[in-house]
Amino acid sequence: MTSPSLVVLTDFYAVTNRALSYAAGLAVPLQAHLVLLHVRHDELLSPEHRAGDAASPQRTRQALSALADEQPVPTQVDIEEGYLPVAVAEAVRHHRPRLVVLGRPDAATTPTEVVVGAALDVLRYAPCPLLLVPYLGWDTFPPRRLALAVDGQPFSLYEDQHLVPELLGALDATFSIVHVVCEPAPAAEAEPKAETTQKVLREVQRSGVATLAADTRPLLIYHASPVDGILQGAAEAKADLLVLVARPHHLLSGLFHHSVTAQLIAQSPIPLLLLPSLE
Repeated sequence: MTSPSLVVLTDFYAVTNRALSYAAGLAVPLQAHLVLLHVRHDELLSPEHRAGDAASPQRTRQALSALADEQPVPTQVDIEEGYLPVAVAEAVRHHRPRLVVLGRPDAATTPTEVVVGAALDVLRYAPCPLLLVPYLGWDTFPPRRLALAVDGQPFSLYEDQHLVPELLGALDATFSIVHVVCEPAPAAEAEPKAETTQKVLREVQRSGVATLAADTRPLLIYHASPVDGILQGAAEAKADLLVLVARPHHLLSGLFHHSVTAQLIAQSPIPLLLLPSLE
């Protein structure tokens, strides 16, 4: 297919169908097709599906094909074996998607650390934008308010750096920037706020992640916790899609499960779009 694609990880239980519905809703305005990627990985499958999945590949393909036929855009089926991140990396190489979509199950279904580990592994092996769709907590679609959380430090994106402008245009959405300052708010904040504002705007503009209007001003949140501050800022901005730059050191660190990226994967109550950066 010549249209852009969105790859959706699927494993047949409700959370994935919810993520699939979200992805299909994005594919329509983006004029993209879907790829249903089914990987035989135990960690994200509920126990009742493991035996059946291994025993009947033909039935698996038939079920996926039926699911593909129900979608509002052209949809392909791709079934892979082996280690999840490697399979996703191969699918990304083959399909060159605009983004990969992964459902975040309820913690009672799949332990949070398993989902976080899988998402970070995918980002390490396949540096492609990754959209995490939570099981519950969001009800606005299509998203109309995007919030980009940045730390104010320089960053450069991979070749998909035009994804955010595409989303803004296709969804007729608004865009805000959230920056957390991990220190108490100054009593007389005019100067520090102006300096911080200019630094944040300069790095966002330089990265090419989005085109900024002349009157764009970041929302500065003073909070001791970067994660809580980002979530507070997203709530204040009334965002229904949170965008985060995922830095390599957040993915490669031995403590990556405690990184800002990992914590937001686990905690964000709204869909989270991770943009892997080169630095």
